[in-house]
Amino acid sequence: MRQWTVDAFASGPFKGNPACVVEPLDAWPDAAWMQALAAENNQAETAFLLKRPDPARFGLRWFTPAVEVPLCGHATLASAHVLLREIDPSLAAVTFDTLSGALGVRRAGDGLEMDFPADPPRRVAVPAGLEAAIGARPVEVWAAAYLVAVLEDEAAVRGLSPDLAAVKAIGAEATGGRGNLSVAALAAPGSGYDVVSRFFAPGSGIPEDPTTGSAHCILAPLFAEKLGRTTLRCHQAYPGRGGDVETEMNGDRVLLRGRAVTVIESRLRL
Repeated sequence: MRQWTVDAFASGPFKGNPACVVEPLDAWPDAAWMQALAAENNQAETAFLLKRPDPARFGLRWFTPAVEVPLCGHATLASAHVLLREIDPSLAAVTFDTLSGALGVRRAGDGLEMDFPADPPRRVAVPAGLEAAIGARPVEVWAAAYLVAVLEDEAAVRGLSPDLAAVKAIGAEATGGRGNLSVAALAAPGSGYDVVSRFFAPGSGIPEDPTTGSAHCILAPLFAEKLGRTTLRCHQAYPGRGGDVETEMNGDRVLLRGRAVTVIESRLRL
């Protein structure tokens, strides 16, 4: 059984967000086995693919080292990269059947474009303890699948060193979810980006995620409205790596564009 490690939303190797992708299977393994492999891989996500009669359609499930998640952008990008670049270069596009519905991915220049459901947030009061938990004063706070704290500027986002236990508790209470937090701001002038963010996911067993497609399903509609345009250049500023995502609003969907790089091909001896 083959497995690939792919850096997604990456400008080159060792950038963006790594995901492990297991080659397409004939049937879903036991969920406990998939969770155990994800823990063994110890990447933000391990993606599992299921063959369908249609050669361009697959089942897709995502596991962090701790839990199965309903939506993951970077591991979807990595899965499409494996299928379109490593397994069958004749394919132009693929569709994944997931817990979040059908997700389409197609070639777009030297990268890939994913069609995801948008998750427009609602503005909420600043939760008690959030400022102390992240060590910065939020200008605004929004809630959707995750909590979003908008900060004054890019420097504030890059300088964060949050209390993750507090973030988990506050995020879970505010959203009714696991307790994850996106922190974002308008990018500094001349940076080449529109939005800079970071994503802390202690509720999913990940202290900080390098580049998070699902978070951009929230950030895209939020900042598209703020900036008055549908297409945004986004940078997730994970220290030492960083990942790039272009977003485009398309009705109640958001198109996420990025590149991916295969860094490891391995064989599971199981």
